[in-house]
Amino acid sequence: MRLARFNTEDGHQILASHRGGWISLSGIEGYKAPHRLADLLDASRRSELAGLLESRPDAEPADVRLEEAATIIDAGDIWGAGLNYKGHSQDLSAQQPSSGPGSYLRPANCLIGNGGVIELPSQSKRVTAEAELGLVVGTECKNVRRDEWRSVIAGVTAVLDMTAEDVIRENPRYIPWAKGFDTFCSVGPQLVTLDEFEDADLQSIRVSTVRNGEVVASAQVSDMKYDLGYLVEYFTAGRTLVPGTVICTGTPGAAVINSGDSITSVVEGIGTLSHSVKG
Repeated sequence: MRLARFNTEDGHQILASHRGGWISLSGIEGYKAPHRLADLLDASRRSELAGLLESRPDAEPADVRLEEAATIIDAGDIWGAGLNYKGHSQDLSAQQPSSGPGSYLRPANCLIGNGGVIELPSQSKRVTAEAELGLVVGTECKNVRRDEWRSVIAGVTAVLDMTAEDVIRENPRYIPWAKGFDTFCSVGPQLVTLDEFEDADLQSIRVSTVRNGEVVASAQVSDMKYDLGYLVEYFTAGRTLVPGTVICTGTPGAAVINSGDSITSVVEGIGTLSHSVKG
């Protein structure tokens, strides 16, 4: 199942992909009231919703385009792993961490929807953009074991992550500040539930950072140093993650972006995020 959020005049609406179209949940009994996407992510709710959709084969699809979807995040935090692909650590001339991935926590006010404009801050002279696979937490969890990670993850999504790289080069302790500018993160345009993927399918997903139509960096999930189970165990260790939390799993490589560029995150089979850049 695939879920997405779209902005409306009085808030937002949640839609589910069904039989080639997008169906508004507001037309389904029990889902008429506004919902947070995060409230629909536990296993029982997802199963119930899938059954209700199957019972409505003639439902009228909504007139929406996925390219205009809002961010899927409406609850939870945004955690991220850094230097989780060998190629990216080489980009930064940085030593690969040996005791665990680099990590950060970023503010939600940096989020933009698909197609939104990335605004370059005057505080940085070198901003980079990075395509990533995102894991979306579906169940409140803490201290999840590596081999049980699928039990708490509702689905996957695409991420485009911006960084004031010159700030990181000056002092690696500035990571949250360097990633927290307005418009510096895009997550979506849809959530694809985890039941659509076997482990081997996830490993073969290709993640690509594309600038002005040219692939700058690309790699499969199997090229991660720290795998998905490890990352879930790592980020839930000693702390509670709530439904809707997104774990950004690292990038195969970053692209420097300047005013006038277009930048795209392509996560094969999951989603494409496309944005223009202005100074």
